[in-house]
Amino acid sequence: MLHEYKNEIHELKLSNAHFAKIFEKHNALDQKVEDAEAERTILTDVELETLKKEKLLLKDEAYQMILDYKKAQA
Repeated sequence: MLHEYKNEIHELKLSNAHFAKIFEKHNALDQKVEDAEAERTILTDVELETLKKEKLLLKDEAYQMILDYKKAQA
């Protein structure tokens, strides 16, 4: 997720518990989606779409936090 912000993500994970939680949850959802798409687990289409939407919301929140962090560092 957001690999181009590797340094910012590292710093935020260390300094911001909320960001760390969002990042961890996003990665867990990403794994669930990957498992479902590879048919290692079975989900309905609705369940899979719900996971994808939740994952996207977390990514959007994390991205905004990264932008705010970069702005504060400037």
